[in-house]
Amino acid sequence: MDTDGKEKQNTPYRYGVGELYGYDLGSLKPKKIREFSKAGFKTLSCPFKGGGEPCNKKGGVCSLRPYVEDTGDVIPLEGTSLVATCPSRFQDDNTALSWVADTLLHTRNPLVIRELPFLMSTREKDHELSVGKIDMVLVHPDTSELRWCALEIQAVYFSGDAMSKDFKVMKSWKGPGIPFPEGRRHPDFRSSGPKRLMPQMQIKVPTISRWGKKMAVVVDLPFWNSLGPISEVEHVSNCDIAWFVMGYRKHGKRFKMEPHGLHLTTLDRAVEGLTAGKPTSLSSFELSLREKLECS
Repeated sequence: MDTDGKEKQNTPYRYGVGELYGYDLGSLKPKKIREFSKAGFKTLSCPFKGGGEPCNKKGGVCSLRPYVEDTGDVIPLEGTSLVATCPSRFQDDNTALSWVADTLLHTRNPLVIRELPFLMSTREKDHELSVGKIDMVLVHPDTSELRWCALEIQAVYFSGDAMSKDFKVMKSWKGPGIPFPEGRRHPDFRSSGPKRLMPQMQIKVPTISRWGKKMAVVVDLPFWNSLGPISEVEHVSNCDIAWFVMGYRKHGKRFKMEPHGLHLTTLDRAVEGLTAGKPTSLSSFELSLREKLECS
């Protein structure tokens, strides 16, 4: 897999369902695959949010995974991991939230506040209208002195064929094993990082840092590995952003998310890592420009 997670032409692997309604697709029997692929997603509960809350991800796909065909069997590509495509996937047993709160707030049982207004309209007639929110704020349970941190959870979008091609096959699948993915798709780390996460941090982190608070960002290991090199600071007091990187461990017919690594960075260095690129030279740029002009 290349750093953008893109399939190269004629590669022998394809990305398909990693987890379906919380279950490892590779552990499911054909009957269960047919049952899940026909289910209305809001009729089944999300195993990660708890409390019996219904799944809110159409199709019930929690993550993607690359597969290869080997002597007739469909197996996960060796050396690769699941890639979370649903933000709710990170609520697995509240492990990530507890880790964040323990690191930044010194409690493992934070209060969780969602959708808190952060940016207010500058238009006079709409001055009380929120035009931007912090998705999640973790608060120490002793609220006599407010101790909190902002939290962003970033799953990964994918580009390419819709999952409907795979589901069409799964609805009548009789085995053996699991079907090879029908569609050609790949995790779109560029859209998820530079185009979505980076603007959120550039808007929110400067103000949060001036307030003396921290921004926590929770991602999984494939997302972190897709970033360019990021210089880190040694202590949480010197960071703007604390990256909490989650890995996956097989647990029966499911995977459990568990802490993999903590990375402390400034905003500037994080932006460089998310961009994962550097400007070309003027001469190279103008050479490409001339080539385009000649072809137009």
